[in-house]
Amino acid sequence: MELRQLEVLRELEALGSVTAVAEMMHVTPSAVSQQIAALQREFRTPLTRRQGRALALTEAGRALARAGVDVVEAMAAARHAVEDFEQSSTGAVTLSGFHSVGQALYGRVLAELEALPERPELHLSDEDVSQEEFPALTAHHDLVLAHRLEHSPPWPADGLTVLPLAQEPIDVALAVGHPLASRSALSPADVAGERWVTSRGGFSPDDLLGSVAALADRPLTVAHRINDYGSVASVVAAGGAIGLVPRYTVGRAAEGLALRPLSGISATRRIDVLTRPENLHRRSVQLVVMALRSAMAGLIARGS
Repeated sequence: MELRQLEVLRELEALGSVTAVAEMMHVTPSAVSQQIAALQREFRTPLTRRQGRALALTEAGRALARAGVDVVEAMAAARHAVEDFEQSSTGAVTLSGFHSVGQALYGRVLAELEALPERPELHLSDEDVSQEEFPALTAHHDLVLAHRLEHSPPWPADGLTVLPLAQEPIDVALAVGHPLASRSALSPADVAGERWVTSRGGFSPDDLLGSVAALADRPLTVAHRINDYGSVASVVAAGGAIGLVPRYTVGRAAEGLALRPLSGISATRRIDVLTRPENLHRRSVQLVVMALRSAMAGLIARGS
């Protein structure tokens, strides 16, 4: 059994197809299949099965993939022993985040790192994905900023380290002159009769709006579906629709909005850093995590 074979099996569990594994590892699908076949020769129990035209892991394959995480982590710790010993701070780190957190945090994180005498080589990107797709991004990025509603299922535990960053209230956003802006808090019944701007289905604002409709016991009128919070804020500020926006990363910075908490419902999202455990052995990654925490603390202090 070779480390490369365990890495291939792990990526097949995470990404779901031989083609996706090949693209991520920069090899051909045939090379991936050969690694899986070589690993299979070590075991009598089948590790994979055909699912339509795709190759999927059996329960035994998933068990081996999860066990392989510990092996990969141990080897990563060994590979990074010299870097850890020397406390190298200048390694390259890739960070991905969803749009609103990138707009609010990326500049602050770069400023935090700029103040260090030696800093990581940080590479930033953004990904607009639904909640269940965030964990798979750790196959392509060292650190992934992810969000989920407080009451939604937790992130998968296998092969993933979750670093909590913030619990962010999601407020009702109104135009400054809206009649409901005179109230200090709003219930689902208060807002159920309004026209709404929300996200596409499968993203957290729309999931939360479904809870508002359920508690108000009536359907809501959705006038616009927009995923970008900056665009949502501009539509709300123009009047004619209200929305739900995160308080720290979006709401306090948007002009022309009145933010009001939503009562009677858990209107909070978690912002977490997702990473593979072996990445945290690197000093450069640790420094970026520290910068993220400091930048988020400053954002919360400004918005509270």
